[in-house]
Amino acid sequence: MKNFILSFMLTIGLFTYTKAQTDTIQIKIFTETEQEPLVGATVYFETLGKGAVTDLDGVATFVEIPAGEHPLRISYLGFETLNTSISLPARTELVFSLSYGGTELEEVVLQSSRSTRTIQKIPTRIELIGAEELGEKAMMNPTNISMVLRESTGIQMQQTSLSSGNSNIRIQGLDGRYTQLLRDGFPLYGGFSSGLSIMQIPPLDLQQFEIVKGSSSTLYGGGAIAGLVNMVSKTPGEEPSLDIMLTQTHAKGSTANVFYSKRNDKFGLTLYASGHLQKPYDPEDDGFSNLPKTKSISFNPKFYYYPSKKTTFWFGVNGTLDSRIGGDINKIENSANDEHQYTEENVSKRMSTQAFFETQIDTIQSVSMKNSLSFFDRELTIPDLIFSGSQFNSFSEATYRRQMPKTDLVVGANLYTVSFNEDETGPLDRSQKDITAGLFAKYILDLSRNWILETGLRTDYTDQWGVFPLPRLSILYKNNSGFSSRIGGGLGYKLPDIFTEEAEFINFRNILPINKDVLNAERSYGFNLDFNFQTRIWENISFSINQLFYVSAITDGLLLNSTSEDFFQFENAPGKILSKGAESNIKFTYKDFRWFLNYALIDTRLHYLPGNPRKPLTAKHNAGSVLMYENETWRFGFETYYTGKQFLSDGTKTTDFFTLGFLVVRNFNWGSLFVNFENFTDRRQSRFSPLVLPPHEDPVFPEIYAPTDGFIFSIGAILKPFGNHEH
Repeated sequence: MKNFILSFMLTIGLFTYTKAQTDTIQIKIFTETEQEPLVGATVYFETLGKGAVTDLDGVATFVEIPAGEHPLRISYLGFETLNTSISLPARTELVFSLSYGGTELEEVVLQSSRSTRTIQKIPTRIELIGAEELGEKAMMNPTNISMVLRESTGIQMQQTSLSSGNSNIRIQGLDGRYTQLLRDGFPLYGGFSSGLSIMQIPPLDLQQFEIVKGSSSTLYGGGAIAGLVNMVSKTPGEEPSLDIMLTQTHAKGSTANVFYSKRNDKFGLTLYASGHLQKPYDPEDDGFSNLPKTKSISFNPKFYYYPSKKTTFWFGVNGTLDSRIGGDINKIENSANDEHQYTEENVSKRMSTQAFFETQIDTIQSVSMKNSLSFFDRELTIPDLIFSGSQFNSFSEATYRRQMPKTDLVVGANLYTVSFNEDETGPLDRSQKDITAGLFAKYILDLSRNWILETGLRTDYTDQWGVFPLPRLSILYKNNSGFSSRIGGGLGYKLPDIFTEEAEFINFRNILPINKDVLNAERSYGFNLDFNFQTRIWENISFSINQLFYVSAITDGLLLNSTSEDFFQFENAPGKILSKGAESNIKFTYKDFRWFLNYALIDTRLHYLPGNPRKPLTAKHNAGSVLMYENETWRFGFETYYTGKQFLSDGTKTTDFFTLGFLVVRNFNWGSLFVNFENFTDRRQSRFSPLVLPPHEDPVFPEIYAPTDGFIFSIGAILKPFGNHEH
């Protein structure tokens, strides 16, 4: 009997002990910075194959977890994955914190915001194109940044000339002159360089693109009615880094890019050089080039000085020499005759300097100063016309920043001068000078953990166009469930000049000068509303979506109209230009796979014309799909883009079309080899309608609404003798 009782008690004890070792446990997850519960984080016991998702209190609950040491992985979209272990039974509460970062949503500070906040805490909507994507686009097109911009949602690259290849960027259906291009916050492009700017900026030395859509004049002054694109350069790291990129296309194009960087405690250096040669390319065999004969050289050295940990100074020089001639293949390659004589030749030279100084006064205050001088010279020649001149720009700015735990304040002043001088000063001398002085302020306030308010005000004064007060307001809502929303709006303006897409299309022939006594500056207002959500569907699958709605309106739009004497003059539109639409971006991630889907609805209407017609050469529907696979050895990318029907200026409706691309990259210890099949189904406008109309000796070039160069196959190598080039 005693033995029976003892056996029974041992059995009960063993059962109780075993039950204790597999009891229910709770693991709490918080954000490291705010110490707020993190909802939707994944907690996973790898050896046990058990996982759970945190609830509204940031708690993940498990049952029947045996005693002992267990590896634990905690992950959440936008946060660094935590790999740790726990011992059970636990003597303390199981609490862990995740820090912002990770591969899904980096904690990136955006220069174009004029603040030191990260992208997650800025009420102004800013789209980021990071170093990885820029690297992919550089393989697809190493000569310029057009590929980066063209494949961004809601952005169109509008080619204005078949012979020269000039292209303008259109954001949300508005002309290229309404978008401000910046390099490290400096306005170096636009004006006389017009559509050549995009074609003369190689991407290899760029770290990231920051795109602000909608009126951004409050941040950076006039010209940013449709938005701004800020190209941020790579900076030197402590380890020396050298990239050499060589590319050859089957369309007779050769490109070489070199980037070097190095720094020590006091000094740093980045050095970039690029060379591009393109023979005339005529895939239709119609006797006219689709890609012009091009010789282009660019260089961009920057010197850095770090007198202390609180102070940075750098000075850079940017130079470009570009010569391109397109048109009649016979004349380009041989000599002119009576039948073969039409060519368009652009010879341009660019030289600019940039100087930047920033110092930290204390832990919350800093001041910065910047200055740039920019010179651009261009000569445009066609058989019976030469249009040439030079443009000199200067930009100076001083800024004060004060950053507290819940507030950011930025105030500053700048001076911007533009001087264009036409070489042939005859009855149509289009020389123009403008001086703009501006004061600006921006204030960001954390109203609570979930709400952030941003207000801004700029006042610009121009000696001939008047005063422009430009307020802006944005609000951000975010929670711990992966949801956020931004709403904002502001005013903008643009000073008139002759460098419009319409003027470029007719090679500035017979265009009368800007009449400042008659014309008004263009003005605008715009609003954006977007919604963002990100989560993990399963352990290895993450999902994010961004939905944007926008409206922009321009009053006193600049129009180029003909006169009775076969001349053209600029006038203000009697009605507004109204652009409204939506953009959708979806991303799936599964292990080494990424799938991006996008759609843009662009409805731009000309309310100054009867019936409010749609803006010509603007597709209402655009969509894209990019599927990427990447591991340490291989990278594959497959792209599909759809462009909907468009209207030409005469009301003709064009066809819609798809373009497809495929990229393969093989990584080695010394660098990478890549092949790219761009537009491999060879969609080009000549398959739908003629690119050149007779007579041959004096051709007529229709408007361009589709790719003109067709399929481009390229092969190349990136050599990395030392350094990983990740800063």
